[in-house]
Amino acid sequence: MHELSIAQSVVEAVEKELESQPGALLRKIGLRIGELSGVDPDSLRFSWECLTRETGFEGVALVIETRAWQRRCPPCDIVFAVSDYQTVCPQCGTRETEHAGGNELDIAYLELETP
Repeated sequence: MHELSIAQSVVEAVEKELESQPGALLRKIGLRIGELSGVDPDSLRFSWECLTRETGFEGVALVIETRAWQRRCPPCDIVFAVSDYQTVCPQCGTRETEHAGGNELDIAYLELETP
């Protein structure tokens, strides 16, 4: 269950950011997780709740945005979402498409309340 170590990494990154915002209260953390990242959002939420229980992060909302697996077609220059592992360009039919997204694991934003 690597989601626990991911939750711990989020805590550490947020603590570091909060050092530069003295007195700010953390209200919400937004994460961007690609469907190819291998992270289960429900397990991550559970890990977050367990890890932050009875800490200064307890009650902070964890908002997870799931990003689709995407490919780019060089001839058409379009980006499309992959469905059922079909990586062929839906516009021109080329099989030579490139990875364009879906493996993200980012802190997208922090919502802070400043004094």
